[in-house]
Amino acid sequence: MNITLWIITSVLALAFLAAGLMKISQPKEKLTASGMAWAEDFSPTSVRAIGAVEALGALGLILPAALGIAPVLAAWAALGLAATMLGAAAVHLRRKEAKAIPVNLVLLLLATVVAWGRFGPYAL
Repeated sequence: MNITLWIITSVLALAFLAAGLMKISQPKEKLTASGMAWAEDFSPTSVRAIGAVEALGALGLILPAALGIAPVLAAWAALGLAATMLGAAAVHLRRKEAKAIPVNLVLLLLATVVAWGRFGPYAL
């Protein structure tokens, strides 16, 4: 099960790192034009902050456990990313963007599984 958790953690980290870096590096207008219509509701600073949370969460999933320095932080990072996905799903629901919600729910589920495993029976 520990290997499965590492695989899930790696997939989550790659997804959140890519999404976060995109939000940090791209102007809000370009993000909106590329299909992230939700960004219209947020200031450029907020969009970058969301990207920073996602990128730092991705690093938090991997680095503490891999380096053996406060590995419980990986579980907290997973929990934080799960909360981020709850917020994202709420935004998409409010904006009636139903097509985006399944992605949020899958990422929420995966992050919850990692948090459960790292807080519980497979803590590092």
